[in-house]
Amino acid sequence: QVQLGESGGGSVQAGESLRLSCVVSGLMLNDGCMGWFRQPPGKEREVVAVIFSGGISPYYADSVKGRFTMSQDNAKRTVYLQMSSLKSDDTAIYYCAAKGAPCGGTRALRAGGYNYWGQGTQVTVSS
Repeated sequence: QVQLGESGGGSVQAGESLRLSCVVSGLMLNDGCMGWFRQPPGKEREVVAVIFSGGISPYYADSVKGRFTMSQDNAKRTVYLQMSSLKSDDTAIYYCAAKGAPCGGTRALRAGGYNYWGQGTQVTVSS
């Protein structure tokens, strides 16, 4: 059984940093794509960052490029999202997602391209 569990969310001031973690069980991280998504209040879920299978450089949404860094520790089966220079627009529920199989292209940037999801962790940024 595949399970994903996020942690590290919280309430911070604009300009501060947070690191989200996602512990994965039931599959190996390098089995396929891993992604971070977020859902702001009243909006649809959107991609934040993706690590593709095959060693391709991570993808970042334009809104977080240069501020967020996604990484993974295969030995610990943990995926991270380091968030810096946080803005009020970053307020959202953040979700970790796993494909569980190799993936790429635009499908990897859509929520529908993932088979497994965590429960989400709330990030609130006050200006």
